[in-house]
Amino acid sequence: MDIQELLQRRVARFVDRVADWDAFADARIEGFRRAQHRYIGAGASGKGDARAIPAERFTLSIMYVPPGQGNAAHTHPVEEAFFILEGKVKVFLEDGKGGRAETVLGKWDCISCPADVIHGFENVGIEGAYLQVMLGAGQPGLMSYADPELAKQRDAHLKPTGV
Repeated sequence: MDIQELLQRRVARFVDRVADWDAFADARIEGFRRAQHRYIGAGASGKGDARAIPAERFTLSIMYVPPGQGNAAHTHPVEEAFFILEGKVKVFLEDGKGGRAETVLGKWDCISCPADVIHGFENVGIEGAYLQVMLGAGQPGLMSYADPELAKQRDAHLKPTGV
C-alpha cells in the first residue's frame, strides 16, 4: 500500500460516521440510550464497521448520550477511558461488594477505568453529552454487565432486529 492509500485508510471524518443507537444490549433500555460513532475498531460493541479505521492496539469512538441516559454498570478485561467533549457526566466505580464512588465530569475532563473494575456513566446535564471512549485493545470483546439479567442479554444487539 502506498503512502497516499495509507493516509486515506487512516482518516475517519465525522461526516462519514453513522450513529449506532443499537450498539450495546443495554442501549435498548430506557435510561441507557446512547449512540456510538466508531472511529477506530468496533470497541466494546463487537460490531464491525467498514467505515472505521482498523484497530491494532486500541479502539476509539465518540458516544452521544441524551440527558438522563447513560450505561449499565459493566466491566471490561481491558482499561477503558472516557474523555468528556461536551456536557456534564456523572461517572462511577464500584467494588462489587456494595462500595461505590462517583463524581461529575465536565468538558475536557477524563477518567480511566482499570480493567475488571465495575464502572459506568450518566448524563446529568440538561443537554446531550459527547464522550470520547477508548478501550485498551484492538479487539476488547463485549462488556460484562454487573446486572445478571442484563448479562444474559449481552449479545442481543448483535442479532438483527427485523427493522
